[in-house]
Amino acid sequence: MPPSGVRLRTAPTADLSPAERTALRALLEGAFPAHFGDADWSHALGGVHVLAAADNELVGHGSVVLRQLVAGDRTLRTGYVEAVATLSPWRGRGVGSAVMAEVERLVAGGFELGALSSSREAVGFYAARGWQRWSGAVGAFTPHGVVDSPGEAVFVLPTPYTPAGLDTATRLLCDWRPGDLW
Repeated sequence: MPPSGVRLRTAPTADLSPAERTALRALLEGAFPAHFGDADWSHALGGVHVLAAADNELVGHGSVVLRQLVAGDRTLRTGYVEAVATLSPWRGRGVGSAVMAEVERLVAGGFELGALSSSREAVGFYAARGWQRWSGAVGAFTPHGVVDSPGEAVFVLPTPYTPAGLDTATRLLCDWRPGDLW
């Protein structure tokens, strides 16, 4: 449930107006100063966005995009969570939790697994929501072969479609993309 005065809207990227895309990019650049570039913007697009607004101002966001993750010998259709952010004055007021509740509903509704890479500051937030830290090694398929990604804080969220016996201690690989691999 969003906090009082905050309205959630879920929309695919194609349904965002140019003004909404501009406001979203500004929110994300403000939330991640010096750490949000064109590749990060690209990663946030092409899926479904959860937008939180108050007084017609965008105050929070999270998106779910399709990625293929490989755990052992299993390729998993994954709802990958990108660009989770809350406007500074709205932090600590439940906006992020409301956005994530809708993100988690989307992930659980049609993916074999939910996944995200967390900043150090947000590890506790995701763990408290029931996301499980992947304990095995993580890496990525790249044009130059598989590369390891030590130090990544990758979290997963099992869904009703998660294969039985998925072992979070096995190696987890993500598909290739420019910029941050996770």
